[in-house]
Amino acid sequence: MTEERPLVIAADETVLDEILRVAAVAGCELVRAPDLTAASRHWARAPLVVLDEEAVRHPPALPRRGGILLVCKGSPGPATWEHAFRGGVERVISLPDDETALAGAFADIVETPAKQPGLVLGVVGGRGGAGASVFAATLALTADRDPGGALLVDCDPLSGGLDVLLGLEKTAGKRWPDVQLGGRASVTSLAESLPQRSHRRGSLPVLASGPEGQGPDVESLSAILTSGRRAGRTVVCDLPRSLGEASEEVLLRADLVLLMVPLEIRACLAAKKVLSRLSRLTARIGLVACGHSKDPAARTAALLGPPLMASMPPERNLWGALERAEFPTKPRGPLATTAADILKIARREAQAATR
Repeated sequence: MTEERPLVIAADETVLDEILRVAAVAGCELVRAPDLTAASRHWARAPLVVLDEEAVRHPPALPRRGGILLVCKGSPGPATWEHAFRGGVERVISLPDDETALAGAFADIVETPAKQPGLVLGVVGGRGGAGASVFAATLALTADRDPGGALLVDCDPLSGGLDVLLGLEKTAGKRWPDVQLGGRASVTSLAESLPQRSHRRGSLPVLASGPEGQGPDVESLSAILTSGRRAGRTVVCDLPRSLGEASEEVLLRADLVLLMVPLEIRACLAAKKVLSRLSRLTARIGLVACGHSKDPAARTAALLGPPLMASMPPERNLWGALERAEFPTKPRGPLATTAADILKIARREAQAATR
């Protein structure tokens, strides 16, 4: 965030309360002034100026500048537009209809867009117990070592909880029931409020499902995906096989959806059913085969359709480590190696798509 904070001049308490609420959701701190005269020392330096109708009716002799927003209750009338024109207002925002635009303006101050947009990755199991949650967590931990960082999001309300998987169940921080976002949000502010899994190069924020099975609401999840991509983060979503509205939001936005397929005949048949549902929403699907490539089921997996992104051999002592609440962090193990390879492919394809 810039050193200077947005300047707010609002005499209408109702409008002021709404401005403060939207700014708080965006994680944006403000400078408040009772009128334009008192605001003169902040006027030129503030990255954004937000006025209400009372303030814009009596403009003092301040230099003209850009980045002025006028916030009003309901639809603006002719007099409002006239005052806005004379006061050099850049945009008129009507509440509550244009709340997203106001949130976006504050979010732009908190987080300037990254030079390289982030990725949205989905991971779903071809059958129960396919290791999708473990791989999603590994993928996020690997991505979090990069400058943009990562965010791990639990999209399965009936899972055991990604916080439990990573040993964070007793760590303070928000879970899905505590997160209510709309429009634009600050992924940095959100990340700071979440439990975080420490690793060699930092700590990974984890947004887990609630203990009573509360999962993501679509509006909040959409805001997180948008903000994460804009900020250059890799957002990894652990998806349920029974796709709901929130999961569909991820599928529509994801740069890549990984289907984890254990190399067993029944697992391949189950994965085919999951794939049929995924394919209705996205074509950006890749398979990760889990097991020994010489298994007879490997040939069946290859016939499922989507490209085989990786063939991942079993991680030694994995399930024992998970039972001991020791999430695997072997830097050269099959999980970490496969995750790193897939991230390289996903980033290369995303960059090629923006050229």
